[in-house]
Amino acid sequence: MMVPVRKSAGTFPSFKGIGMRLRLAVCFVFFIAFSWGAAAVRAEDGSALASSLNRFAADSFSETEAAIAEITASGAPTAPAILQAASDRRLFYSPSTKAVFYKDAAGKAFDAASGQPLDATPSDAKAVRFNNKLRGMLETALGALMLQSPDISKRLEAAASIFKSRDPKKLEAIDSALANERDGRVKQALQEAKAAIVLSTAADDKNLVLPAIAALRSRGDQDALALLRSLPETTPEDVRKAANSAIQSVETNVALWNVAQNLWYGLSLSSVLLLAAIGLAITFGVMGVINMAHGEMVMLGAYTTFVVQEVIRASAPHLFGYSLAFAIPMAFLVSGAVGVLIERTVIRFLYGRPLDTLLATWGVSLILQQLVRTIFGPTNQDVGAPPFMSGTFTVGQLAITWNRLWIIVFAGLIFTALLLALKYTSLGLQMRAVTQNRRMASSMGIRTGAVDAMTFGLGSAIAGLAGVALSQIDNVSPNLGQGYIVDSFLVVIFGGVGNLWGTLVGALTLGIANKFLEPTAGAVLGKIILIVLIILFIQKRPRGLFALKGRAIEA
Repeated sequence: MMVPVRKSAGTFPSFKGIGMRLRLAVCFVFFIAFSWGAAAVRAEDGSALASSLNRFAADSFSETEAAIAEITASGAPTAPAILQAASDRRLFYSPSTKAVFYKDAAGKAFDAASGQPLDATPSDAKAVRFNNKLRGMLETALGALMLQSPDISKRLEAAASIFKSRDPKKLEAIDSALANERDGRVKQALQEAKAAIVLSTAADDKNLVLPAIAALRSRGDQDALALLRSLPETTPEDVRKAANSAIQSVETNVALWNVAQNLWYGLSLSSVLLLAAIGLAITFGVMGVINMAHGEMVMLGAYTTFVVQEVIRASAPHLFGYSLAFAIPMAFLVSGAVGVLIERTVIRFLYGRPLDTLLATWGVSLILQQLVRTIFGPTNQDVGAPPFMSGTFTVGQLAITWNRLWIIVFAGLIFTALLLALKYTSLGLQMRAVTQNRRMASSMGIRTGAVDAMTFGLGSAIAGLAGVALSQIDNVSPNLGQGYIVDSFLVVIFGGVGNLWGTLVGALTLGIANKFLEPTAGAVLGKIILIVLIILFIQKRPRGLFALKGRAIEA
């Protein structure tokens, strides 16, 4: 048996049993009521903002001060633009209509209340006047608005700016932001900014200083170290003890990050050395030719990149982001073709005469340099970076540039592709055979002359790819290759002639060692120390770290 359920007094009646039309009508009424309420709130906010803006038109410092405070507290969408325009002296009013407007950096006028552009500016427009006190208020107000921005990146930027300025006027805004902040990164940045202000202005207040020391200890960078060291000698003993402990911790942290940064710099330099030396390792190992024009193959690759970008700028600017994708195959072909031409016209007549090849290729390098100077001029050429290779990001205190990171990836891809080509292609098999025993390879039907031409062309083509990479981090000039030819020979000799793995290890060793020697010995003395160490190493191991195996080589 069904028992009727009695509705308790004060409960909202259920829609059950009510017709569909009645339901829709009720929902429509609720929607209208909500929209009306929201419109009323917006109208009230708009009228409040308009009232605050009218204070600017009063041309009174006291009224302007009240306007700044009210606009800052209003949270209006146009508040940041209004206050920034006021700070930059771009805020104006009309004495006759009391309308307030601001101009952007280009001079275009916008209504201050709505943010909409104006068709024409009032003829009687006057600039809102500010004194030093009001300018200080504007700066504080802008900082407070940035700390309340819905954009996390802007809040982080504002906290970092306060950390640098250490303005005590913004301490109240930081406390207010900390009370409402939910993002962990922003909260930490705000605590560090507050710590910087406290140590700069209230170093005698133990209750404030000890938490500030803890915050800077967790930050652990050079800025924190400078602030901790700036504490006066008159600070209490327990505060001084906490500061000294924090200083030791931060110094250890900074030293570790410096090691990591030097490792990154060394890895970056190693990738450049690998790109420059890997082609030389092939030609020197297979042909025994001391190619002093190898640096000019690198230069040709860089200038090919420049030409490709100029063509894209002139004919298809929207494809500039893909300019390196076009430059890579073009540099490979151009440098490879020039390498084959040099081998067929000069080097093939000088096999077995290493000093003659050295002098001949040195002459070729001078000719190529002068040819480039004649065509492009002696000055540096502008080679742009595509968007994905621009900028820097940080990992802890480690600063990493995107162009260096992509060059490391590029060097790894070229090294892998070359290893696979030497191992799994017929040309690679013939090159390895010629490297190990040229006479036996010739007697087995391998055309050693053709292998020499293709090998020299391949080595030059890879040098051209190195030029594409170097165009993103170095000046593109006729002397570009001269800065890498000596280092390339050092890498090849140290790693082992003709051995790609030896070239990789040699590039890593020399690149990282160079970056660790530079901070202590200097760039020039560090390079001299490396050369001396390599000379001493060659005395013990003339064939390098990884000597090739073979009957002809062993003989």
